[in-house]
Amino acid sequence: MRKLLEFDPKARVIVSSGYSNDPIMANYRHYGFCEAISKPYRNEELRIVVQKVLAR
Repeated sequence: MRKLLEFDPKARVIVSSGYSNDPIMANYRHYGFCEAISKPYRNEELRIVVQKVLAR
């Protein structure tokens, strides 16, 4: 994520994981992500998160 933000500081990235104890999921903004979504997710949940990120 650090390298991506160096290349494009305006990148809007969503992190996704199926591990509930993943430290990145718990503090995703600290790592440079805009949002997080836990797996498994439904299409509607993904749509909502993507719309949220794009609306910013």
